[in-house]
Amino acid sequence: IAFDLCADIASNEYPLASPADLEETARLVKETGQQVVTARVDVRDRAGLETALAEAVGQLGGLHVVVANAGICPLGKHVSTAGFVDAFDVNFLGVVNTVHASMEYLGEGGSIIAIGSVAGLVPQTGFNGQQALQGPGGDGYGLAKKLIQAYTSSLALTLGPSSIRVNAIHPTNVNTDMLQSMPMYRTFRPDLENPTAEDAAVTFPFMQAMPTPWVEPADISHAVVYLSSDESRFVTGQQLRVDAGAGMKIGL
Repeated sequence: IAFDLCADIASNEYPLASPADLEETARLVKETGQQVVTARVDVRDRAGLETALAEAVGQLGGLHVVVANAGICPLGKHVSTAGFVDAFDVNFLGVVNTVHASMEYLGEGGSIIAIGSVAGLVPQTGFNGQQALQGPGGDGYGLAKKLIQAYTSSLALTLGPSSIRVNAIHPTNVNTDMLQSMPMYRTFRPDLENPTAEDAAVTFPFMQAMPTPWVEPADISHAVVYLSSDESRFVTGQQLRVDAGAGMKIGL
């Protein structure tokens, strides 16, 4: 089952996934010989999620793993407070809506995986210069990712007696359109008015303890596969950092 908005959000200045991207995902799944059901759904719309999920589960016969992965990062001090609202609603309420719409279908051995961020594990100390650069959208992003930690830990206790696992994965920089965007380049290179990808790439490695500017989406997928599998059947309530040591560098 794969759901995506397949549209841009006004406060977010880099392109989000398109209908073609969702179609490509379905094609790749079918190439493995598996069935797939897709739908264009906004994770901010609980009722829409519930309707689409009921139809998908009806077609496939069940649901065992939930991955709440939707996210945006509308950075920039010029972004209005709509950036805060959109970032929080997609990144946290979207996780809650996705999980809660799914819970009635999950049984013993089920797994819930939320995608957070190392950025959400860093204490928010106020509207300092760095946050002023990131703006309202950056603040909403940080708050949303921070709450994922508390939410998944609490939900793991609630669902533990039902043998349903709940975990979160917290990546560092991931080589996606979110990272490879002008708002992100400006965040990493505030000394330049119009930084290029090459300008920002010089600073990306400073975040990680290991010598890499970012991790790849596949690195996060490997962690998702583990937490989805029976190999992690007694792993719950964990905050798994796939961050090349970024958390250690900031004292986590």
